[in-house]
Amino acid sequence: MTLDLLDIPAPAGRPWTDAAAYWSARTEAIASVSGPVASIDLSALRFNALDLVVRSSGVPIRVASKSIRVREVLDASLALAGYRGILAFTLPEALWLAETRDDVVLGYPTADRDALARLLADEEAAARITLMVDDLAQLDLVDAVARPGSRPPVRVAIDADASWRAPLLGHIGVRRSPVHEPAEVERLARGIVSRDGFRLVGLMMYEAQIAGQPDDTGSGDAVIRWMQSRSREELAERRGRIVAAVGRVAELEFVNGGGTGSLEFTASDLSVTETTAGSGLLAGHLFDGYRAFEPAPAAAFALEVVRKPTADIATVLGGGWVASGPPLASRQARPVWPEGLLTLDREGTGEVQTPLQGAAAKSLRVGDRVWFRHAKSGELAERVDRYLLTSGAELVGDTPTYRGEGKSFL
Repeated sequence: MTLDLLDIPAPAGRPWTDAAAYWSARTEAIASVSGPVASIDLSALRFNALDLVVRSSGVPIRVASKSIRVREVLDASLALAGYRGILAFTLPEALWLAETRDDVVLGYPTADRDALARLLADEEAAARITLMVDDLAQLDLVDAVARPGSRPPVRVAIDADASWRAPLLGHIGVRRSPVHEPAEVERLARGIVSRDGFRLVGLMMYEAQIAGQPDDTGSGDAVIRWMQSRSREELAERRGRIVAAVGRVAELEFVNGGGTGSLEFTASDLSVTETTAGSGLLAGHLFDGYRAFEPAPAAAFALEVVRKPTADIATVLGGGWVASGPPLASRQARPVWPEGLLTLDREGTGEVQTPLQGAAAKSLRVGDRVWFRHAKSGELAERVDRYLLTSGAELVGDTPTYRGEGKSFL
């Protein structure tokens, strides 16, 4: 099927806030399908896609493909007003997506020589894909694959560090780019434009300490909010100076920033020309802990009860679909329906089975289904070859993941 989000009827209110009705309907929709099932509720997906546009306040959204990994969902999002271009994860993925898309920015530097050789031998791909760099050594690697003059010009963007170097506290944020200060970024920009065979076209600054840090979890929220407030103030000033410095060197096509968790702030920064979002479309459970927005649980998976080791424990097959990041409980898939189910402290979610305890476990029987939500939105797609598409209690189709299309990038 061709997915058109605007053809999906707008739900009356927010049906996912009535957990019993919402998850019961999804259970009914997949009742005829055996085994583990991953599904996307189309009304929830529609709500999330349009809500992201509202939150971005007219600033175009570049879709982060790693947070989705389903081409049909990427295409459906990009068909909406307010979305423009893809932020890809790996160069092989970017080459694949660029077969049908003409604006693909690589979100991370690459050292994949085989993929670089493919890019540099294809003028159309080179015109559609922008590489991300933060070090001149990455340009050396490109030149080692194909010298300037023997290949088309390579589009590049600079990834500048958006973390906060806090007084006393030090580095707050993720460890990404080595260039942080305006002078450092300008020096790199001048180094790029002085090299034959490269065009500097963009700048990216991802503020993970704001976009990727929940501020409404009940634990340490006051400290998180203080940190984010100070970081926003510092970043808005520094990013403006960085954009001005790079603008003295090259005319930029785009300045990218933000993520699902920081759209309002990033869109308010006048130096930014586009935001990025992806996770907010499918809404893994890590996005439940934000004050600024409440995404709908669009993507979820259901596992079947296969045994009852005790009267108050129900065990489902599989479940150990742990998300990347620090080895915390927050990275485990979370049972969400029936309500009140908990994993066992000594087992958690397991590769072969997941025992669940709680009042609801007593009424579960062999063959019943338990719904889980994955912590990170896109990583669920690495576990399944397709998503079933549901609308209320109806199964309306399915769509392949990257894995279902025979692709496994990273």
